[in-house]
Amino acid sequence: MRRADASWARTPEGVTHRDVTDVAIGPGDQVFLFTRFDHQVLVYEPDGAFVRAWGRGVFTLPHALTVGPDGSVYCVDAGDHSVRRFTPEGELLQTIGTPGEPSDTGYTSEGPTRVHRVERVRRPAGPFNRCTDLAVGPDGDLYVSDGYGNCRVHRFSPDGELRHSWGAAGTGPGEFHLPHGLDVTPDGRVLVADRENDRVQVFDADGRFLTAWTDVRRPCALTTAPDGAVYVAELWRPKGTRSFVRGEAAEDQPGRVTVLDPDGRVLDRWDGAGEFIAPHGIARDSRGDVYVAEVTYSFAVRPGLADPSCGGHQLQKFEGIG
Repeated sequence: MRRADASWARTPEGVTHRDVTDVAIGPGDQVFLFTRFDHQVLVYEPDGAFVRAWGRGVFTLPHALTVGPDGSVYCVDAGDHSVRRFTPEGELLQTIGTPGEPSDTGYTSEGPTRVHRVERVRRPAGPFNRCTDLAVGPDGDLYVSDGYGNCRVHRFSPDGELRHSWGAAGTGPGEFHLPHGLDVTPDGRVLVADRENDRVQVFDADGRFLTAWTDVRRPCALTTAPDGAVYVAELWRPKGTRSFVRGEAAEDQPGRVTVLDPDGRVLDRWDGAGEFIAPHGIARDSRGDVYVAEVTYSFAVRPGLADPSCGGHQLQKFEGIG
């Protein structure tokens, strides 16, 4: 039986944030949070004890964080179109992409939209235009989803050399409307959360399309457990908003977490009333505890979709998952 603890992190006075955009597990099951308002990385012990904060003043729009097998911390900044690699203590080691210089996809942030602003992406391009997530493959290669201003996945060598890219704008196989998150399974399959197309697309390491899992909605992030189960964080779709593939939502579709088997079949679904507001990141530690990060302020409070009193709904730890 899962048990949620929304007050697990013991954050010291003076350390503040309004969103947790992502969560990842480091060595010793330390928990790394990527936060907005303030834009920084916070590190905790598994029992919630605060360890350190770093990165304030570095990031423009924190989006995703990944801890690699060697302990490197990869921070994906959608605001300045870059991925930075740090030590666990916050020392900068590497930058992929040119901060502040988006690739030329024809994307503009202005203008009307029918479904989502990603429909303004006119053409695919190289790295990066509002990149969204990073995953490390079994061979050490780096995979980056490039989603808000692009429609691609890029594969890099461990030292940051671009090997190849794939994807185009659309709803067909290998096409994307907001590749928002990704993970690489132990057998080398690349799972891409194609958020506004309501699916997880599955590719081989070279970007060849294998299949799509469609029993999800607005998948934001995913993580693969040692037994092959895939945990998917799914964003709230408010009533009246639209999907590129499912049309207008006749009623609220609340945020939730779905657990899939390695072939994409639903094993479990966490969708109790009020359990989530805006799931955006997800991680699982060595003991089977699951952490869900939410962007409650950015997604729900600031635009008036939720009362400010729910602003503390940013990170939940679920124990006893197994």
